Amino acid sequence: MHQSTRTQQAEDARLAELLTGVAIQASAAILAVDFRRANTRQKADASPVTIADEAAQAVVLQGLARVAPGVPVVSEEAVGEWREKEPPREFLLVDPLDGTAEFIAGRLEYTVNIALVRDGTPAVGVIAAPALGLIWRGAANHGAARLRFADGEAAASEIIRTRPWPAGECVATVSRSHFDPASAAFLARLGSIAAVESGSAIKFCRLAEGAAEVYPRLAQTSEWDVAAGHAVVVAAGGMLVAPDGTELRYGRARDGFRVPGFIAWGDPAAARRFMG
Repeated sequence: MHQSTRTQQAEDARLAELLTGVAIQASAAILAVDFRRANTRQKADASPVTIADEAAQAVVLQGLARVAPGVPVVSEEAVGEWREKEPPREFLLVDPLDGTAEFIAGRLEYTVNIALVRDGTPAVGVIAAPALGLIWRGAANHGAARLRFADGEAAASEIIRTRPWPAGECVATVSRSHFDPASAAFLARLGSIAAVESGSAIKFCRLAEGAAEVYPRLAQTSEWDVAAGHAVVVAAGGMLVAPDGTELRYGRARDGFRVPGFIAWGDPAAARRFMG
């Protein structure tokens, strides 16, 4: 049943609060694992997985069953369940530990990503950085916020906004481990750019809080790596599109929940100017 826009916005804002609690609990599960003893092994796609991924997955699934009962969950660690079916109008996309390579290396840039997708578009997104004690969250038409957390409790939230495209040098946030040639060529066309490397979904967060102007990833990636960041960037005033400038759609089970890449912009006017 479709609800009024105002009611839906209020419910999305409430869900963002509830998902924040789930992300904090998953963060605690990850922090309880010593990265030097994480029992790393390779998945079928050669990407690493650890006991921290599995612990966070269990906590997230338990939490989502409590705060969003009946809403299906698509998770990186259980994507095989969706090979023969399509997700419904609303579903949750989860990466319980985005940036496993960062975690294994002892770096701080790994995250817990949770998003609610509605009609193919992320409506709510929550990104927690356990080692930094930070959460970024956003809901459609309700704005975005950043908050600190410690010992399982969140502090007061701070509203965040993207920033306008500058007259001089702009900042691009790029992947430390997946900075592809197409993304480098794209940035070269934008003019004077300072590229700042980062891991996991934190790159979206830097854009949303006005610390960068653009984040390109012009190579295939997975929906659970993008959806929460997409929601946060848009809620903060930004824009995210497919590499050809069209809308990025989610729920592509037949494609293995893969997307062709994306470009996230802090300033939608700049996106329109550069992409025509």
